[in-house]
Amino acid sequence: MTEPKESSLLDFLCKGTHPVEVGLRPEKTVALFRLALDRGFVHIIFTDTKARGGTELGLRLDRAASDLSQADFEGASGTVKIVGTLTFDYWKVRCIADIDLSSLEGTGHLEKLEFLG
Repeated sequence: MTEPKESSLLDFLCKGTHPVEVGLRPEKTVALFRLALDRGFVHIIFTDTKARGGTELGLRLDRAASDLSQADFEGASGTVKIVGTLTFDYWKVRCIADIDLSSLEGTGHLEKLEFLG
C-alpha cells in the first residue's frame, strides 16, 4: 500500500510547538492528573486546532521517556514532561508535552514514528 497524502492536522501538530492542556473528567485537578499518570494513560488537548474545542488525543505513557522529577503534585507546582504514543491517521506517533502543574497547561507537539497502512 502506498503512503496516503498526509493529514493536514497531523502535519500541523508535527510542526513547531502548540498550546496544550490536560484532558481530565469530571474536573481538571492535579489529583486526577496524577491518577491518569499512575494508570499510564493520559489525554492531551491541542487547543489551537480548528476542531471544535481543540483536538484531544489519548496516549499510552512512555514512563522511561517521561520526566516527573520536577513535579510537586501535593503543592500543585513544577512541571512534568509527558511522552507517549498513539495511532493517528494510520501513523504511529509520539506526543511530547511539557505541562505546568499549577495550570495543567503547557506546550506540545507530535512526531511521526511509522506509517501503519
